[in-house]
Amino acid sequence: MAMTGVLRPGHAQLRVLDMDESVKFYTDVMGLVETGRDASGRVYFKTRAERDHNSVVLRQADRAGLDFFGYKVLNKATLEELDGKLKAYGVVTERIPAGEMLETGERVRFQIPTGHTIELFAEKTDVGNGMTYNDPEVDVIDGKGIRPIRMDHALLYGGDIDGSRKLFEEVLGFNLVERVKLEDGATDLAVWLTCSAKAHDLAMVRHSEDNKLHHVAFQLASWEQVLRAADIMSINRVSIDIGPTRHGITQGTTIYFFDPSGNRLETFCGGYDHYPDNHPITWSWEHVGRGIFYHDRKLNPAFLSVLT
Repeated sequence: MAMTGVLRPGHAQLRVLDMDESVKFYTDVMGLVETGRDASGRVYFKTRAERDHNSVVLRQADRAGLDFFGYKVLNKATLEELDGKLKAYGVVTERIPAGEMLETGERVRFQIPTGHTIELFAEKTDVGNGMTYNDPEVDVIDGKGIRPIRMDHALLYGGDIDGSRKLFEEVLGFNLVERVKLEDGATDLAVWLTCSAKAHDLAMVRHSEDNKLHHVAFQLASWEQVLRAADIMSINRVSIDIGPTRHGITQGTTIYFFDPSGNRLETFCGGYDHYPDNHPITWSWEHVGRGIFYHDRKLNPAFLSVLT
């Protein structure tokens, strides 16, 4: 795929209940790098390998959850083009001025049919990742914490996943990778979408309440690093939902766990390459347990019900 439109997930702003406790968790356990704080009290982080200034933004609030999820686009011309397409599609957009988020250019913000707030942006300051653009060394994991490669994707819960999927496909150029059907064999329970060649850059599950977050995921490089992450979580008494295990859907390896505010996070590794000429994979209701958790072959009740 020639990546000329939406490139990748770019940032997630999460609500946390105790900023000091959360900063310690995202620094010491997750191994993210703090890159700044703004006048409103938000704290900014990036992963070890990301060059952009931030991918995770924490905002203190009285309830946990996701404020918005942002995608980076190729350039400012692309941002203008996609804003126009959204408006032509009937979506109301809002321009967030450059600098409202630290080191981040102008953003186009809009709401999708599931009630979630999505952003597009083209510019974020390149602060580097310790490796030069000329003759770099290899990236060696050192220091404290899990230290993921990048913020990878989000899973969102809401009612009209059909309308949201259609918007992402028809306006933003995403492709359907996998889907799970309900018992009627026709209605989608869940869909996995990509804007790249990854197995997914966004997933959505049908739910009775809109604007719910299931998890934000971080990519690791190997199964061994997923197991290392599990050890770090146990040492730090992190609440683990399930894992280490494997998905049937996407075929990635995974751990689901919670930050101190109750936001579910995932460490994710692997998954196959997807290209636009690949047919979407469909899972029946009968096999949904194996699709989500390949080893256990059944769903964890907390996995379905705990949302922020």
